[in-house]
Amino acid sequence: MDKIKVLVVDDSVVIRRLVTDLLRADPGIEVVGTAVNGRAAVEKVQALAPDLVTMDIEMPEVDGIEAVRRIRATGSRIPIIMFSTLTERGAVATLDALAAGASDYVAKPANVGSVTRSMDQVRDALIPRIRSLVPRMGHPAPLPGAGATTATVTVTATPTVQLRDPRPAPPGGHELLVIGSSTGGPEALGTLLGALPVLPVPVAIVQHMPPVFTQQLAARLDRRVAARVVEAEQGQPLLPGSVYIAPGDRHLLVARSGRGLVARLSQDPPENYCRPAVDVLFRSAVEAVGGAVLAAVLTGMGQDGRRGAQVVVDAGGSVVVQDRATSVVWGMPGAVAQAGLAEQVLALPEIATELVQRLGATRCAVAAGAR
Repeated sequence: MDKIKVLVVDDSVVIRRLVTDLLRADPGIEVVGTAVNGRAAVEKVQALAPDLVTMDIEMPEVDGIEAVRRIRATGSRIPIIMFSTLTERGAVATLDALAAGASDYVAKPANVGSVTRSMDQVRDALIPRIRSLVPRMGHPAPLPGAGATTATVTVTATPTVQLRDPRPAPPGGHELLVIGSSTGGPEALGTLLGALPVLPVPVAIVQHMPPVFTQQLAARLDRRVAARVVEAEQGQPLLPGSVYIAPGDRHLLVARSGRGLVARLSQDPPENYCRPAVDVLFRSAVEAVGGAVLAAVLTGMGQDGRRGAQVVVDAGGSVVVQDRATSVVWGMPGAVAQAGLAEQVLALPEIATELVQRLGATRCAVAAGAR
């Protein structure tokens, strides 16, 4: 059985040792080298040909973001997992790294209290991502969903997918668009929303990310796309032409009130190891508008969204998913497609066109948008 070869990059001796030790304890992973800054990382990627890199963000000489840019500039599509801090500055830097081509991220342990707990925390977050981004025989990708984004696409044998027959729109048409994403999601969302006009329905999104990160993601998308994008708040009206992102560590639910659709936030237990969870959003959308739901499942690790997609389909709604070739990890969309719940499996650039057609939106809607 081939081992997954990993290069560990961090200027901290403590973090390098922690990550190296926990990876070497896994029989399916081999640490082939370490580097203390981004310049050395670029050189060792070329010299050692690892399968994956773990990359610190703040380092001397060349930081992690620039190192990602330099690695991508060589044409390499090697998966890169960033190590970031759960702070506003760390969130901004992580999103910058993802935009530069990093594949995902893991939060550094903070206020944990012991080395053992630190190792447990990092191992539980890091190993599933490594196995999802670099699948090997005997290393099935685990169920937990998490994290972030772009350039690396995992491709293995394509499973047989049975598409559903398209459902006619229910009376009154679609009232709500709901989207779920995880690994690879921030950049996929940017691409998708950037290609959409201001839509005639509200858009509610679950992206697996921690607090602070979702706020920064919403702000970044708001600057980039035609629609108004915000982090959802408790009791907030969900208005056509606006996009609402679930806050980190809160489930986002859609509810109907006397004045229309509103956001509800919950700290109910995680589902699919996730809070926010896509399944929770999709179920609540059906409870609020019945079959007038249009759902999209984008790139992501795990199976979050599959059960929720079943609820949408059972109610008479429609589900489209991102295809394997354009997904960073075809876990979430693949689970929905392989369950026979998707009406269409589309490349990311094609999803916007399909959503516009199904929602009856036009480019002229941008001029009358909600900004």
